[in-house]
Amino acid sequence: MKILHLDTNHPHLFQSLQKMKFENVEDYTSSKREIEKKIHLYDGIVMRSRFKIDKQFLDKATKLKFIARVGAGLESIDIAYADKKKIQLIAAPEGNRNAVGEHALGMILMLFNKLKKADNEIRQGKWLREDNRGVELEGKTVGIIGYGNMGKAFAKKLKGFDCEVICYDIKKNVGNENAKQVTLDELFEKTDVLSLHTPQNELSNKMIDKEFISKFKKSFYVINTARGSAVVTDDLVDALKNSKIFGACLDVLEYEKASFENFFSNDNLPEAFQYLIKSDQVILSPHVAGWTVESKFKLADTIIRKIEFLFSKNL
Repeated sequence: MKILHLDTNHPHLFQSLQKMKFENVEDYTSSKREIEKKIHLYDGIVMRSRFKIDKQFLDKATKLKFIARVGAGLESIDIAYADKKKIQLIAAPEGNRNAVGEHALGMILMLFNKLKKADNEIRQGKWLREDNRGVELEGKTVGIIGYGNMGKAFAKKLKGFDCEVICYDIKKNVGNENAKQVTLDELFEKTDVLSLHTPQNELSNKMIDKEFISKFKKSFYVINTARGSAVVTDDLVDALKNSKIFGACLDVLEYEKASFENFFSNDNLPEAFQYLIKSDQVILSPHVAGWTVESKFKLADTIIRKIEFLFSKNL
C-alpha cells in the first residue's frame, strides 16, 4: 500500500506508518496539477490543507482507498463525491480539541481582564489601575453553538469557573454534565458569552450576521475559534460600535492567510478590519487555537489509530 504525504506533520505519523509496512512517499512542493498526474499510483493520502480535493482530483485517484486529513474538519474535500467513490475519509478533531478549549478560555480571560490593553500601557510607562478594572467569568452564562469535540472541550474547561454553560446544536441529545442543551431562543435569551464551535458548511456560513446578533436579549461577548466564514465582519464591527457586542475574541477571520497578507503588503485594509486591529475590545490570533506542541503529536497519533482501525477491517 502506497501513501502520498502532501504536507509535513509530526514525525510520529510517518514513522508509525512505516512500522505498519506502508510505503510512504513525500511530496510537499508539487502543484495540484502535478499531483493529479500521479495520484493514480496511491492507495492513500495524508494531508492538512494544501489544496482542495475536488471531483476532478478524485476521478484521477483510481486506486485511492482513504484520505486522512491531519486536522479537525474535512471541508477541503468533496465529501459527497468521495463517499460515492467509496473513499474513506479520516479527520482528527480529537487531536486538537483540548488545545482549542484552552485557547478559547485564554482569549476570553485576556479580554475580560483587559490584559492586552494593560500590557501595552505598562510598556508605555502608564500605570492605570481603575481604567483596567476587569470583569469576572463567574456568574456569566456561556452559550456554545456547536457541541461536538471542540464545544465539549471548551465546556469542560469552564467547569471550575462557576458559570452557567448552555449549548445549541442541530443534533439532538448532545448535552452532557458540562453543558445543558437548549433551544436557540433560550440561547438568545440567556447568553453573556457566545462561543462558536461549528464546522464549515452551508448552515454556519455567515451565520453571525446583523439579524442573528439582533436576536440576543442582552449585549454579549463573542469567541470564534471555529471558522472565519461563520461571522460577517462588517456586522460584527457594527455591533461592537453600538455595544450590542461588548468584545470579540477571534482566532479566525473572514480574511484568511492569503488575503490577509495582501492587505498589509498592498496597504488595502478593509475598514472593518482596521477597526478590529485598533480596538482594545478585540483579541486576535492567527488561526492557532488548535496549534500547540502537544496537539501536533495528538493529531498525528489520532490519524495513525484511525488508519490502523480501517485496515484492521481489511479495507
